Amino acid sequence: MIEASPSFRIKSADHTGITVSSLDEALSFWVGAMGFEHMYTWDFEESSFFEELVGVKPAAARVAMVRVPGHLIELLEYRAPKDRQVMKPRSCDVGSVHVAFQVENVDALLARIGAVGWGALSKVQRIESGERAGLRLVYVRGPDGVTLEFLEQSRNLLAAMS
Repeated sequence: MIEASPSFRIKSADHTGITVSSLDEALSFWVGAMGFEHMYTWDFEESSFFEELVGVKPAAARVAMVRVPGHLIELLEYRAPKDRQVMKPRSCDVGSVHVAFQVENVDALLARIGAVGWGALSKVQRIESGERAGLRLVYVRGPDGVTLEFLEQSRNLLAAMS
């Protein structure tokens, strides 16, 4: 049971953070292939501020923020600690996370990102019945194990929503 505490309110989502092995390669994907805006890059040297924030000692990282329509993606390349691990969880593994984007022309997007090493986990799926009938969707995974989902609304679904 949760004890009573002062009330709070979540106002909005701010960003999604993704740890990557190479910030330069990640920016090439997110800005070059996906077309998002690179806002800034920061360097965090080993410091008590950054170590306390992320809960890792020692910790140092290069961090870039890209603007996605309606959201921000924070890309983090840690330089410390030295014993970092690459985790490539399957979608069913506890702790796996994905970010989903509404897109136009999912087939063209898949061709573009496939050329830079991101692969679809299956063919594009289509919802056949119910409230989202006609929606096309697919999961893709990048070289670091990051999973994204792309959803394409059918014209019929868009017309029904308006």
